Amino acid sequence: MTPTGSAVGALSARRLVDWARTHPLALDAALALGALVCMVAGSFTDPHGSPDGPTFGDRAPDAHSVLLMVAGAVTLVWRRRNPFVVLALTVGFTLVELLDDSRPAPIAMSAVVALCTVAARTDRPTTWRVGLATMTVLTAAAMVFGPTPWYAQENLGIFAWTGMAAAAGDAVRSRRAFVDAIRERAERAERTREEEAGRRVAEERLRIARDLHDVVAHHIALVNVQAGVAAHLMEKRPDQAKEALAHVREASRSALDELRATVGLLRQSGDPEAPTEPAPGLAVLDGLLDSFRKAGLPVALARADGDRPLPAAVDLAVYRIVQEALTNVRKHAGPDAAAEVSVVRVGRTVEITVLDDGPPAVVPAPAPAGGHGLLGMRERVGALGGTLTAAPRYGGGFRVQAILPVAPRTGEGEGEDT
Repeated sequence: MTPTGSAVGALSARRLVDWARTHPLALDAALALGALVCMVAGSFTDPHGSPDGPTFGDRAPDAHSVLLMVAGAVTLVWRRRNPFVVLALTVGFTLVELLDDSRPAPIAMSAVVALCTVAARTDRPTTWRVGLATMTVLTAAAMVFGPTPWYAQENLGIFAWTGMAAAAGDAVRSRRAFVDAIRERAERAERTREEEAGRRVAEERLRIARDLHDVVAHHIALVNVQAGVAAHLMEKRPDQAKEALAHVREASRSALDELRATVGLLRQSGDPEAPTEPAPGLAVLDGLLDSFRKAGLPVALARADGDRPLPAAVDLAVYRIVQEALTNVRKHAGPDAAAEVSVVRVGRTVEITVLDDGPPAVVPAPAPAGGHGLLGMRERVGALGGTLTAAPRYGGGFRVQAILPVAPRTGEGEGEDT
């Protein structure tokens, strides 16, 4: 057969299988017709017709046997709906034939098909209990009431056929269960892949949201402060107001650049290229602090990290933590507050501390209901396996400290938000 012929044959077989699955009653009717043909043909066969072997046509079934064969075959049409009832009926027809006829027709064939169906649609213990009972009843009836000696091959044939029917049905059930288990595992794996993809998308969205918040909150706070200064000095000291507006322009330009770089991460391969500037980190920390100093917040820096490079994720996290902490100082610590920033490398960790000397808090200030500053810092630190502590200082002010491992790893952040 040519490859094209093989493909056509496979397609036809698949279509036949699909049709059989969607039309089970028609399939059972065809099976019942086939069983009837085999029983009728077997009733014309005499296994001891001649010394040379079986003969065909030397005997013919009587009307009683034909009626039982038809009844047994018709009963098989409902073998899927009521397998146990069909098995009981076919076994009863077989017993009637064995008890009443000196030359019984092979009605046991319908009982064999029914037993195979029961085995395929039940569990293994039930299969073997029902199978053993059927084998015992039919074989004993054939040995006791049959026309041949008890040890005749026809009697042993009934025993063998019923045993093979039970084994075949059990094999079909096991095969079906195995295929169902494979299909379930495949569906579960597909669901797991979809859930993993969804989780990664959510994590990426959260990361981008944190970056956008850090950028916008920092620069908008600076713009707001400098705009207020310019408005206050516009009439009396226009030179200083012009300088404040220049700071506003610089802060807004920086905000636009960082927003463009962050949103550029969302572009597809066919979109215009994103900016190629490096991500913020300790290399540009001085520029960040200068922007706060220009906004009127005195900031002192102490570094003891040996200028050794950090992993990209840790370097960006250090920058964002300092940025967010100083933004909070500028917002909440008052106009006369000053801040201190320290970055210290200790073994396999880097410690970032931001302190301010704002007014003492009467009670610990809770995080704003809609705020994302401390929450974003905590999530960023936790994603790297570090710890974050944010709390008021004794005597006034606020303290934010983050400890990050130099080698990023998955973990949960610790510490308390206020």
